[in-house]
Order: sequence, then C-alpha cells, then structure tokens
Amino acid sequence: MAEPEAAPGGAEDPIIEITGLNKWFGQFHALRDIDLTVERRERIVICGPSGSGKSTLIRCINRLEEHQEGTVVVDGVALTHNLKNIDAVRREVGMVFQQFNLFPHLTVLENCTLAPIWVRKMPKAEAQQLGMQYLERVKIPEQAMKYPGQLSGGQQQRVAIARSLCMKPNIMLFDEPTSALDPEMIKEVLEVMVDLAESGMTMLVVTHEMGFAEQVANRVIFMDAGQIVEQNTPDEFFNNPQSDRTKLFLSQIL
Repeated sequence: MAEPEAAPGGAEDPIIEITGLNKWFGQFHALRDIDLTVERRERIVICGPSGSGKSTLIRCINRLEEHQEGTVVVDGVALTHNLKNIDAVRREVGMVFQQFNLFPHLTVLENCTLAPIWVRKMPKAEAQQLGMQYLERVKIPEQAMKYPGQLSGGQQQRVAIARSLCMKPNIMLFDEPTSALDPEMIKEVLEVMVDLAESGMTMLVVTHEMGFAEQVANRVIFMDAGQIVEQNTPDEFFNNPQSDRTKLFLSQIL
C-alpha cells in the first residue's frame, strides 16, 4: 500500500477537532480530558479494553452521545445543542454499528435509498441508481431485492456500509463492525473497509482487528479508563509501545 498521506497527530487539514472532552453517565466519568485532531483522509483505529470509552468517543463525533465539557468541531461545525449543527454534521458523517441496525421490513435497496430520498431530497430513481452503485461496491448487488433477514451477518454489515456511503459522507465511523460476526464473515467486511480506506475516506474505526490496523491505519489510538493512553503509527504502536498498560493490552490480544 502507498505511504499514509497523513502524519500521526498532525493538523495540516483537520476535519475533526476535539478539545478537553469530558463525558459522564451519571456518576461514571466515561471520557476524561480527550484532545484529538483528525486530518482529512486520515484513518484511525481506536482500540482498548471493554469499557475504556472507545465507542462513547466516536458516538460524540455525531452527537449520538452528548458531551458535558469541551468542544467537538466536525468539518468546521461545532457540535452544541444547536439542532441545525447536529443535522449538518450527521449528513456528512456515516456510522456503521456493531449490530447492523437495518430496517427489517425494507429491502436491501430500500434501506440504502431511504436517507438520500428523505434527507437529501434525491429523486427515487436517482437514489436507486446510487444504491445499486454502492451495493456493487460492497460486492452484493444481487441481494438488492432481498430483506435483511435473508442475508448472512457479513452481508448485512456490507449493506450497512453501503447504506452509509449512499449519503456520500466525508467521514465514516465504525463501532466494532466485525465483533458480532462469525469468523469466516469478518474477512469479507474488512475487505470492503480496506477498499474504502484506499479510496481516501476519513475513517475512525473502533476494533480489535489488529491486522486491519496494521494494514490500513495512519494512527492507532489506545484508550483505557476514558483516556487516550497512547497513540502512534501502527509500526511504532505494535513494535515499540511506550505505556505499560499498552504493552499489557497487546500481550493479551496479539
């Protein structure tokens, strides 16, 4: 693969800027003083033990979770209580969840065209053409008229990725996209994500798939107890971890 275009932790062309981010669930301090800058076209893998705040962090980037302190700016738009700003950010940020979150009563193609028609006001025929284009990109155009329940888990997750791409987002967030899949289905989803990364999409991926991190990421971030403990290029992160906590984590998963 070509050399990464973005230097780790740089800020030449930031598309996401997070400063002093704190988030509580009741008494539980889920995110602690997070500072993170993401460049356009950068690909970041976020890893760490269960409950470390990884999913909460990326859910704050499209306001699926509301932060209590600090600032989150996405492509120049600050995420506050302003609903117009929230809608503007969500139109540009695609999200793929652990559980595919497809509408079971809609066909695969209808799942893909729903948001372009309703949110982008795209004519139905144009939306269907776009939907087929992205179903071809994730290599399942033949499933267009089926319902999600008729597909394998890997196929459903590829539909979920296609559905997000139909909104032509500037950023894609992935929240453990392979953790609900059988092992033989993980590879087909990761292949789609690698293809997406090579096309230049800005991506933040919460995952334990360290092979994917080594192949695709410009930067790997390790979180623990709601904090960013360490971040570096994949080569340095895996071969020369600095924190004892990172070393322990890597020894357990590699």
